[in-house]
Formats: sequence, C-alpha cells, structure tokens
Amino acid sequence: MTEAGTPKSTYNRVMLKISGEALMGDQGFGLHPPTVQRIAREVKSVHDMGVEICMVIGGGNIFRGLAGSAQGMERTTADYMGMLATVMNALAMQSALEGLGVFTRVISAIRMDEVAEPYIRRRAVRHLEKKRVCIFAAGTGNPYFTTDTAATLRANEMACEAIFKGTKVDGVYDKDPMKHTDAVRYDWVSYDDCLGKNLKVMDASAIALARDNDLPIIVFSLDEPGGFRGILAGKGTYTRVSGDAPRPHLDRPGPART
Repeated sequence: MTEAGTPKSTYNRVMLKISGEALMGDQGFGLHPPTVQRIAREVKSVHDMGVEICMVIGGGNIFRGLAGSAQGMERTTADYMGMLATVMNALAMQSALEGLGVFTRVISAIRMDEVAEPYIRRRAVRHLEKKRVCIFAAGTGNPYFTTDTAATLRANEMACEAIFKGTKVDGVYDKDPMKHTDAVRYDWVSYDDCLGKNLKVMDASAIALARDNDLPIIVFSLDEPGGFRGILAGKGTYTRVSGDAPRPHLDRPGPART
C-alpha cells in the first residue's frame, strides 16, 4: 500500500542495476557515504510507492576483474575478487537503506553465512512479497559473467517486470554524450539494435538474455534527483530497450542533444 499522496507505480516488481562506480561519487575509488545515502533515499522513495525492489550493484569501485587480469592476474581469481567487492557494496547499501527504515536482505551467490543469506529463489521471492529490498551480491557465483548478466538472470528468476539501469546519462545515445555534444538520445531501441550497433547498454549476454525472455530494460540517469521514482510514476526521461514498441529508424533518430 502506498502512503497518502504517493503516486502509484506503473510497475509492481523491478530490478535496479547500478555500477559500483556509482557509489564512489567524485572519488577515484571506494565508497562515498553521501552518495550511498543519496541512492538509498532514491530507492526508499520507490519502495514507499509499494514497488517490490531487487538490486544488483557492481564492484568496479573496489576491484574490476578484467583490470586485474590485464595486469597478469589469472582471470578466474580476478573475477572472484570482483564478486567479493560486490558483497561489500551490497552491505554498504543495506546499511544505508536500513538506516532509512527499509528492511533489506543481502543475498549472495557465494556462501558467506555470517554476512549474507545464500541465494534460494523461493526465499528471495518471499522476501519481496514481504516488501523487503533484496540486494543480490557476488554476481552469478561464476567467473566470466558480469553483474549485468547477473542482474538480468535474477530479474528473470524473480519475475521482475523490468530492469532499471541507472547510469550517469539519461538514456541510450548513438555515441558517448560525455564526449560528443551532437550525441542523440533514443526514446526506444530494440534489443537487436543494441547488439548490432554496440550501444553499450549492457554486455551482450545480458541483452540476449533479456531479449529471449522479453524483459524490458529502462536506462535512466541515477544522478537526476527523483529520476527513479519519476519514471515509475510515468514521468521523466529515459530510453526503453525492448522488442514491443513501434520501431523508430535508428539511422534517423530524434533531435540532437542540447
């Protein structure tokens, strides 16, 4: 049940995927507590709408597996270290959310019973039904799979209605809007165009898994105050990645970004 005056969401259960870098603010690495608190408040505002929320947080702010591999570390070991970094981020977000009065469970794909629950699908679904935020940590528990793929996998297992991908920009562009002032944002794009045009929404495995299960991906700016809540209320700026909308021609997108 939503609080008085709170708008009703267009979704009942969603997955929020954010990068580890989103938690480090303006720092070069690590956790920035004010940024963690700000994101937690965004999540709470959506939780107050009655939405059941799953989360997956990357670990790039602490350790990125591919970077470790490039420095000579064996890839599997590097990826496991990256999984542990996601657990640290999940615990930080859990602490911030519970400080706001939101009951939260960290659920790990790698057993570490002293700090997180093991992943059991039925138990996780029950947590969601009880309006607890579920933060899925340690990826899929396997090396060579990204947290994008983990988020898509868990979203399908939890029967989420969409994945919300929080980024630093307000949608999907034909090129990097941070580098190109003439970059064009799409309101909608198909799964196949994301893959074919390499639009960098998520990695290819995650996009293909979403496509095969008809799971929409909503790309929005996590830096926009109230953006997550606004989109769930039917407002705001974002790009929808799916296979069910009228297909605009990607070679002739809308007006240029200003």
